[in-house]
Amino acid sequence: MSDIEPSVELTSEPTVEAKVDTPTEAKDEASTEIKDAALVEETSAAAPTAVVNKQIEYIEYEQTPFINIEDIPEDEEAIYLIQQRITVFPLMENRHALTHLCLRQNLMTDLPVVDMPNLEHLDLCDNQIPVIKGLDKLVNLKFLDMSQNRLLKIEGLTALVKLEQLFLTYNKIRLIEGLTNNVNLKQIELGVNKISKIENLSHLVKMERLHLGKNKIRVIEGIETLVNLQILGLAANKIVKMENLDTLQNLKELHISEQGIETLDGIEKLTNLELLDLSKNFVVKIDDLQKLPKLTDLYLNDNKIADVHSLANLGKLSDLKTLYLERNPIQTSDTGSYVRRVTSAIPSLTQLDACMVRLD
Repeated sequence: MSDIEPSVELTSEPTVEAKVDTPTEAKDEASTEIKDAALVEETSAAAPTAVVNKQIEYIEYEQTPFINIEDIPEDEEAIYLIQQRITVFPLMENRHALTHLCLRQNLMTDLPVVDMPNLEHLDLCDNQIPVIKGLDKLVNLKFLDMSQNRLLKIEGLTALVKLEQLFLTYNKIRLIEGLTNNVNLKQIELGVNKISKIENLSHLVKMERLHLGKNKIRVIEGIETLVNLQILGLAANKIVKMENLDTLQNLKELHISEQGIETLDGIEKLTNLELLDLSKNFVVKIDDLQKLPKLTDLYLNDNKIADVHSLANLGKLSDLKTLYLERNPIQTSDTGSYVRRVTSAIPSLTQLDACMVRLD
């Protein structure tokens, strides 16, 4: 490290702090990221709209509270009926071309037997459905979103053997179950439920993204076989120990903020990690982080880090660009020299806390 300290200017350019369980993956490659998950999509105040999308052609119907499904051409491939105050699942007979159906933000309380064998994408988010049922004929379904409903169990998915993405956030689910046949799952979102144990996932070896933030989980377990996992979201649980992560060699993002973690034992095995969110824990020592050569984003704010010399080890991470360290003793005890010390020790930084770092 050079003896010449860089001239540093911090610009007050607000950035988004580490969030709870925010998936960086988009839903069906087109939804919002979760650093480890702001999971509720705000309800638009605009008048209800129905949109039909056939390939890249969009037809926007006039903004009216009610759309007659019969007025939509039968050969449409994608239908969006959002905020229509629909209470009963609309009849979709003879719609063999339909592959995408979005009925989010309605008032449905039940699912009939849905017979659309070519459907690949079904979005029922933000309704009032208490039970998953009636989906057995959707044999080509790859995407299912039933977040923000009234679900108590994971069930009714046995026939969906092609399912790849499953979103069930903001329900009242207590157990991870009912996924025995869904071996093609690559993404599961179960944040903001009542789950206390990670279980019944070991056979889902194709899994790439798993989000379990804001539940009641105490132990990291049951994921050792998920060797293709790239993003793991566990924020806002009751975990006190980093364990059972050794086999996750492909993990790129670990969101484990708001826990009771004090030590980072075993973290050094995750050598492909690019983003690590450990904010709002009780971490004192960070020496093991120097063994994560690909780390670019590190969130350590609101911990117990006081040792200035530990920053020298972070300086060995040449790809580290973003560091959140505020509200640690290292910052609160000496705010005057905090910025200079950190940026001198870690010359690769472009962002420290909520400010951009400019090196002249």
